[in-house]
Amino acid sequence: MTATILPLHPNQRPAPRIWPAIALVLLQWMIILVPALIVPGTMLQFMGMFYGPIIGLLSIFIWWLFFSRLTWPTRWIGLAAFLVIFAIAFVVAHTSMRFALIVVVAPIATTVWAAWTLIGARHGERTLRSGLIACFAVTFAIALLLRSNGLDGSIRSSYALRWSKTAEEKFLASHHSTAASPTTSPNTLTLSEGDWPAFRGPNRDSKLPATSIRTDWNDHPPRQIWRHLIGPGWSSFCVIGDHVYTQEQRGQLEAVVCYQLTTGDELWSHEDQARFTEPLAGPGPRATPTFDAGNIYTFGAKGILNCLDARNGQVVWSRDVAADTGAPLPNWGFSSSPLVANGLVTVITGAKGKTIAAYNAATGQPAWTSGDGWSYASPQISKIDGVNQLLYVTENGAAGLDPTTGQPLWQHSFPLSKGANRATQPDIINDNELLLGAAFGIGTRRIKITHDASQWKDQEVWTSRSIKPYYNDLVIHKNHAYGFDGSTFTCINLDTGKPAWRAGGVYGNGQVLLLPDQDLLLVLSETGEAALVEAKPEAYKQLASFQALNGKTWNHPVISHGKLLVRNGEEIACYALQ
Repeated sequence: MTATILPLHPNQRPAPRIWPAIALVLLQWMIILVPALIVPGTMLQFMGMFYGPIIGLLSIFIWWLFFSRLTWPTRWIGLAAFLVIFAIAFVVAHTSMRFALIVVVAPIATTVWAAWTLIGARHGERTLRSGLIACFAVTFAIALLLRSNGLDGSIRSSYALRWSKTAEEKFLASHHSTAASPTTSPNTLTLSEGDWPAFRGPNRDSKLPATSIRTDWNDHPPRQIWRHLIGPGWSSFCVIGDHVYTQEQRGQLEAVVCYQLTTGDELWSHEDQARFTEPLAGPGPRATPTFDAGNIYTFGAKGILNCLDARNGQVVWSRDVAADTGAPLPNWGFSSSPLVANGLVTVITGAKGKTIAAYNAATGQPAWTSGDGWSYASPQISKIDGVNQLLYVTENGAAGLDPTTGQPLWQHSFPLSKGANRATQPDIINDNELLLGAAFGIGTRRIKITHDASQWKDQEVWTSRSIKPYYNDLVIHKNHAYGFDGSTFTCINLDTGKPAWRAGGVYGNGQVLLLPDQDLLLVLSETGEAALVEAKPEAYKQLASFQALNGKTWNHPVISHGKLLVRNGEEIACYALQ
């Protein structure tokens, strides 16, 4: 008996091929999620979060057009519907959601695409087409209702309803300056004991020696002296006597603001027509003011370098560093806290061949430029092998310059992967050794710098992946370093680079301040909790804590004149510690 093969009816088509779409969607989510689980806080996680959705979209497009077995009208209508609805959503969505449309909404849309094709194809292609258009419209319409509040240090997003007021809008609606018309007081402000004149203190090391505070917070928590809303920004504080200086965004104006330490009242503000914002970290200036010889020096996120009278905010001089050097606007804004030393004020610009720009501190006249590379850290004066020098870090490593001329002294290569940047200060261990940290899975290196009459030499002592600081600075105490390995608070031994202890998931991506006389760390968590932790390598031990702020907190805390000052992009507060 011979089998008869009947011809395929002209109206019959092979069943839609849907399994590749299911496989591609699963692959997409693996690319997005697996790096976050296996290697969190690395460049691989960020690349997975960004490229996973793009790979998913392109793969689904290819499957839909060439391998789905659907009719060509259905293929073209489905693809056109996605592209048109996505384009409309991109234009109509809140500006903060445009990045989220790619990395968050698009993967959801491709998942819905595959799922509805599996369901809708059973009911005919007309139903498949109309249902697919509806799925796209609903998916992206939900995104139109939202506003992104950016990412935290672990690259997690948060959202709010689009029409709800932002923290900045709430501040602007309630802000009424308490400052009278600035008048020049008869005496120039001078640095005195207990002041905090620059980012992370006078040595940029977040150490507060010769100071003791009460540690019985459980029975006697720090007393709130004042607390109020503030414009967004990631600046810390400069404190001179009863004057507290910081930077914040106020709508389209970038403000340097002086508050009274004892009351929180605004004494004066200086405003520049400048606004910087980006969707991941949000709006506002990044750098911290610096005090020197009666003046306040500030560096705005768009490159405005100001010298202001510390008494009243009147402009002594101002420069546009971006225009002076040709520096492009960095992705996260200019972040270098000004360094004032040897009659010069210096900042990191990132301009090609002009990484460091120095200006005459009294007049603002350009003095010199030097170096290559980029960094979100700040220059600092450090004595290395007996020689005072300007120390700075870039994506290439660390380098030292003559602070008066900008002439290179030495450079140590410890490069990052392409697209990564450094954002933490180098930490001095002893006379000729320092720590150089890096995030994105790279780690921290101890290097030794020496010189003789003819040349400088740099040497790697060890490199450790036990602590990988991102924008969270370390502190050094009794041959150990304390700080954040991603979101894990960590202590490492400086002889070996190996961890003494790790306290995972306790403080998020926070900041730390050292009180060496008490073997004590003050940690400000990413969610605004202030905690006291023993600075001892034997074991992690938290003594006490309290909720100092609400909201995402990346700003460095300051202790000055017996008071704890904390802020974030939403509020500022002062607590009595004695």
